[in-house]
Amino acid sequence: MLNRAASSISVSILIALAVLGLLFPGAASAHNVSKRDASFVESNKGAAIFPFMYLGAKHMVTGYDHLAFLLGVIFFLYKLKDIVVYVSLFTLGHSITLLGGVLGGIHANSYAIDAIIGLSVVYKAFDNMDGFKRLFGFEPNTKIAVLIFGLFHGFGLATKLQELDLAKNGLITNIVSFNVGVEIGQVLALTAILIALTFWRTRSGFYHYAFATNTALMVVGFVLVGYQVAGYFVAARDIAFMHGLTCWLNALA
Repeated sequence: MLNRAASSISVSILIALAVLGLLFPGAASAHNVSKRDASFVESNKGAAIFPFMYLGAKHMVTGYDHLAFLLGVIFFLYKLKDIVVYVSLFTLGHSITLLGGVLGGIHANSYAIDAIIGLSVVYKAFDNMDGFKRLFGFEPNTKIAVLIFGLFHGFGLATKLQELDLAKNGLITNIVSFNVGVEIGQVLALTAILIALTFWRTRSGFYHYAFATNTALMVVGFVLVGYQVAGYFVAARDIAFMHGLTCWLNALA
C-alpha cells in the first residue's frame, strides 16, 4: 500500500504540473525573470558576485523545465559515475550557450528555443519508455542528445537575459557568477531528486509505475511545447497588428 501511494503521488505531481501549464499558461514560461530580479539586474552597475550566484541558483531550483529534463536523464541511471557523466554533459552544453549567448551576443527566437527545451523533456521520457526501440528499431546516442539539449537549455536563459539592459561594467564577472550559481542550484536540486528516486527504487512499485511516470513527464513536455508555439504566433500577430496600426496612423498624418 505504501509503495502504491508513493508512486501515485509522484505521478500525480507530474500530471498536476501539466494541468497547471494548461490552466495558467504564464507558469509554463520557466525561463522568465521576475520583475524584482530584472529590476536588480538592470540597476546593478558593477561586479556583484554573490547576488548573481544567488539568482543563478534560484533560476535552476525553480526552473522546472530543467528539472523535468534532468529527472528524465537520471531516471534509470543507478551508478554515480553514469550520473556524473550525463549531468556533466548537460552542464557543459548549458554553460557554453549561456555564456556565449549573453557575452557573445548570439541571438535566437526565445519561443523557438523554449519549444525545443520542451521537446527535450518529451524526448527523454519517450526514450525512458523504450519508444525509439519499439517504434523505430533504434536508440539515439543519449550522451550526444543530452549535450545538444543542454546547449538549448542554456540558450533559453540567455535569450531572457538578453532582453534586459545589462550594464557592461562587470558583465563578464556577473554572468560567470550567475552560471556558477546555476550549477550550484543544479547540484542541490539533483541531490534532492536523487534521494527521492533512490528511495522509490527500493519499493517494489517503482518499475510498475515507471512507464506511467514517464508518460506524465511527456505530457509536461508537450504542454511546454504547445505554450511556446502558441506564444510565438500570438507575438507574431501582435507585431503585425502594431505594424499595421503604425502604417495607418502615418497615413492619416
